[in-house]
Amino acid sequence: MSDAAELPVEEHVPQSLRAAGALPRDDWVIRLSMTGRVREEAVARLHDLMLRAARHQVGRMPEGIRLGAARREEVVHSAADEATVSVISRLSTFEGRSRFTTWAYKFGVIHTLVEVRRAAWSGREIPLRGIEELSETPTSSPEAHAEGRDLAQAVREGMLEVLTPHQRRVAVAVLVDEIPIDVLAERLGTTRSALYKTLHDARKRLRAHLSAQGYLPAATATEVGR
Repeated sequence: MSDAAELPVEEHVPQSLRAAGALPRDDWVIRLSMTGRVREEAVARLHDLMLRAARHQVGRMPEGIRLGAARREEVVHSAADEATVSVISRLSTFEGRSRFTTWAYKFGVIHTLVEVRRAAWSGREIPLRGIEELSETPTSSPEAHAEGRDLAQAVREGMLEVLTPHQRRVAVAVLVDEIPIDVLAERLGTTRSALYKTLHDARKRLRAHLSAQGYLPAATATEVGR
C-alpha cells in the first residue's frame, strides 16, 4: 500500500505534524504489527511523529522553554522514545474512532508533559511538609478573613485528626505545593496510581469531616460514600 497520500488529522494537531502521519490509519496498525523491515520503517515513522509532537508541546510550555536548547532537546527525545513504546504496546486498544495519528499524538503530549516536569524539578528539593507548617493566606476584608480563617482551621484540624501522616504529606505536596504527581511518585519510589488513591482517600475523609462540622452542604456529605 502506498504511503504517499496523506490523510488529514484533527484540527488540534498542528500542520507541522501532518507530514509524519502519511499512512492511512489501518496501514499504521498493520505495519506496526508486522516484523522485519516493514515494521522497522513504520516504527521509525512513528518515532518521527512523536518527535514532532514532543517539540510542539515543549514549545508551548513555559517550563520547557526555560530548560534551554540542549536540555530541551534531551527531553524531546526522551519523551518521543517513551511515547513510541507506549503507542506500540497499546496498538490493540486502538478502535479507529479517530485517526491513528490523532490517537498517537496524545501519547506524545502526555509523555512530554511528564518529561518536562521531571526536568524542571530535577535537582530541586521536594518539601514534604505537614499541615502544621502552612501559613495563612491573607484576604481582602475582615469578614472574608474571619470566614477563611475558620474554614482553614477546620481543614487543618480535619487533616490532623482524620488523615494519616502519609496522606497529609501527599495532600500538601500535590494540592498546596503543586508538586507534579509523577515527580512526587518518582521521588517517593511509588506509582502515580498509588498517589492518586492516597489523594482520593484523603479527600473523602476530609469531606466527611467538614460535612460533620457544617462547612459542607448535606448533598456533599451524601456524595462522600460514593
